[in-house]
Formats: sequence, C-alpha cells, structure tokens
Amino acid sequence: MRIARAIVATGDAAWVAEREGGTFERLEGKLPDRLHPTGEMVEVVRRLAPLEPVNIFCIGLNYREHAAETGAELPRNPVVFMKPTSALNDPDGAIRLPACSHGPEVDYEAELAVVIGRAALNVPEASALDHVLGYTCANDVSARRWQKHGGGGQWIRGKGFDSFCPLGPVLVTADEITDPQALAVRSRLNGELMQDGHTSDMIFSVARLIHLLSQDTTLLPGTVILTGTPSGVGFARTPPVYLQPGDRIEIELEGIGTLSNPVVAA
Repeated sequence: MRIARAIVATGDAAWVAEREGGTFERLEGKLPDRLHPTGEMVEVVRRLAPLEPVNIFCIGLNYREHAAETGAELPRNPVVFMKPTSALNDPDGAIRLPACSHGPEVDYEAELAVVIGRAALNVPEASALDHVLGYTCANDVSARRWQKHGGGGQWIRGKGFDSFCPLGPVLVTADEITDPQALAVRSRLNGELMQDGHTSDMIFSVARLIHLLSQDTTLLPGTVILTGTPSGVGFARTPPVYLQPGDRIEIELEGIGTLSNPVVAA
C-alpha cells in the first residue's frame, strides 16, 4: 500500500491510500498502527510527511562511493547520529537556510528512510525486516560548517535545524518492497542530476542497521531510520555546490516516488 498523510478538501488531516490514476482513499486508524480502507474517496489539497516520527536515527558514511568521495575510511561500525523531531518537513515544504549560517553551507543528501512498525529490541539480523512498516524518501539536509565545527565534533547541530528532515511523498509498506538493497537513489537540483546511487552500495544493510541499533535499545513503532546517502553531495564537488534561495531539490527512490522541496532564505 502507498500511504500518504495529507490535508484533504474538508480541511482536516487524514491518512490516505494513493491509488492508480492519482486518486486517494481515506484510511481509518493512525500510523504506526494498522490502517484500514474506508471506501471514501477524498481530494488531497496538500501532502504532509507520511508520519510524525517518535525518533529519527541517522547513519553517516554508509555508502562506499560516498566514503570514497569524502576521503574517509570505511567505518567498522555505523556512524550514528540523530535529528530532532522538530526538523521534520513535508513534501513541498520549504527548506529554510539558517540565519546563523555564515555564507553558503547547506547541502542535500538523498536517502532511503525506514519506518519501524513493531518494537525492535535485540533483533537478529535474519528477522530484522519483519519489524519494518515501510519505506519513504528522505533528505538529510546538512549545514556543513555547523556539522563540522559548530557542534563540538557532534553532527546533530548541523543536521538538526528546523525543516532539515523532509520525508515523503508516501510511505510504501514493506510488502511492496521485498528487498531494500535493490533500489536506485537519486537527487536532482533544479532538474540537474546530482546523485545517482543504489542501495546495494550500502556498507551496512537495512537489516544489519536494525540489528545493531536495537542492541539494548528499543526502536519504538514510529521510529525513522535514515540509512545514509550515495556519492554526489554538494560539498564534495569541485567547486562545492550548496543550496541557494530559489532552488528546488528532488529526492527520488525507486518504487517510492519523488520528494520535492523548495529552498528559501531564513
């Protein structure tokens, strides 16, 4: 099922199923619990992020080619950080460049996001995907100077500003994506292809990440895991490419869709 959360014509927020032909059916219930079709077709006015996460775990340097473009050694363990839930952003929601930045520094990162549907604690890798509710597109927006120099060596400051975690446009349930390591991942800036990667290049697979993150740590239903980005990010280019007011950045995941966001000044 392709699940979206949206403002519908009646003015209320609702979970809907995206059907063929661009129509939408209202769903009964609430994520991460089960949703049930109602048979009522509705008009979508504006899409929201598919869910409001309880936690947002993020993985850095999880693609071999991305590690190579930054000159970093391959990590022996996942590089883990978190984004505050206040960073959540909607499809077509504006990415706001921080007023506290000194010059261009805000970058894009196309990522596969995993949504946990069943509490995971000390989960074996072999059964880790059984805890996945579904998958969506994410943009791990990053203020690079703040990431490297403004957080005392920790990344959360540079990656946690308001609007820095767009999710969407839909959540595709796990039964429709049987192998999360078989998906193309792309980003386009103002229509120009910037990243063209594949989840098979991940150093730590989705199942491996869930296994490792759940060691003595409960991954609650509604937890979102951003799984890393492929090569082609802006700061690693010559010259560097950073987001500017008026830009539009698109994140595309095979089998899921395209997450598109404009960029505005603070």
